[in-house]
Amino acid sequence: MHELSICRAIIGIVTDHAGHGAVRSVNVRVGAMRQIVPDTLVYCWSLVTEGSELRGAQLCVEQVPATIRCRVCGQEHVLDAPIMLCPACDSADVTLVSGDEFLVTSLELEEV
Repeated sequence: MHELSICRAIIGIVTDHAGHGAVRSVNVRVGAMRQIVPDTLVYCWSLVTEGSELRGAQLCVEQVPATIRCRVCGQEHVLDAPIMLCPACDSADVTLVSGDEFLVTSLELEEV
């Protein structure tokens, strides 16, 4: 379960950027090709933040679908499965346009 170590890394990022403000929520964007299970990530977040300054902070996960662009026919397609083939022309000459992201996009802090 690599989601635990990912949550620990998120805590480091949040701590660096939140300063002394109380964090209400952390927003992350996770691409479908990252092999991260969003529900497991949220569960692990509750485990690693328990007893810390981030206890009670919500982890909000935005899932980004995997999208490819075919270099042969030029079409873009959202993948239903992690198979890197163009469904229009069956070419394997494709570029991943989205779906590989893993970003902490924003923090919501308590008003002082």
